[in-house]
Amino acid sequence: MAKITYSKQTFDCKNDESVLECLSRHGVELPSSCRAGVCQTCIVKATDGTTPPADAQTGLKPQLQKQGYFLACICKPKQDLSFVDPDDNALPQITATVASKICFNKNIIRLRLTPESEFNFLPGQFINIHRQDGLVRSYSIASLPQEGYLELHVEHIENGKMSHWLHNQVAMGGKLNIDGPHGDCFYIDDKPEQNLLLIGTGTGLAPLWGIIHDALSKNHKGEIHLFHGSRSRDKIYLLGELKKLAEQHSNFFYTACISGEDNQGFNAGRANEVALSKIPNLDGYCVYLCGHPEMVNSTKKKAFLAGASMNDIHADAFTLSNR
Repeated sequence: MAKITYSKQTFDCKNDESVLECLSRHGVELPSSCRAGVCQTCIVKATDGTTPPADAQTGLKPQLQKQGYFLACICKPKQDLSFVDPDDNALPQITATVASKICFNKNIIRLRLTPESEFNFLPGQFINIHRQDGLVRSYSIASLPQEGYLELHVEHIENGKMSHWLHNQVAMGGKLNIDGPHGDCFYIDDKPEQNLLLIGTGTGLAPLWGIIHDALSKNHKGEIHLFHGSRSRDKIYLLGELKKLAEQHSNFFYTACISGEDNQGFNAGRANEVALSKIPNLDGYCVYLCGHPEMVNSTKKKAFLAGASMNDIHADAFTLSNR
């Protein structure tokens, strides 16, 4: 059993327990969001000659790896480890202004932010929003770089601290601290003839919206199939816009799915199950999965078994609680 030392306190870290889980078990909270080694919110820095496991540095820039930075959520130490909070320049933050805020429906808002300094991104990547009290949450980017803003789709989660704040307290002209972009769930235009399959649930539509518009803006020639679903109608949004997009582009196909009982006018069933039943052979496809972690993880396996290469399956899995 390894011992971890943080903030002048030492704790026993159980076998197969992450540093983040260990600290949380002892009532010590680090900033975190995805808990999957993606958003890099829980980055810390090893000290006192200790070395983090190499797999705990996955996705970090080489410069940060050499300085001993690692991600607490995926670090399962096999030997004693001491660490401190990251330096301010580890994941530099910039300020963004709230340019617009509208309601898609009673549960989901469209938030557009204007970065106050240069911010290069690809549609489908995500940013972290930092609140002054230390709360951090991740949101995917639905807009294109040439539009000049970052578009986020924010669902109001019951008891969600960040989502409640963004829905009810953040106003037009307000300032937010963000970092990023992060993630590798984005369109690459090196195979314009390749068929694309995109499956999303809830606000997992946000990155897919950006990826689709990016592909179409670059004259993607292959078929683009979007399956978006939810258990209920209140999480189906941009319905009219997506239907219109399908009318305008002969290679774009949109299917809205509802798995609950009130599914009249929609495809009945879960989006991933409907998608794989309609497109059972994914040989040669590029697949994008966004939404509930269980859907993402199970569909990754099924897409691979249906013929898609693992290199052509893209997803960022996020935990959904307390957002």
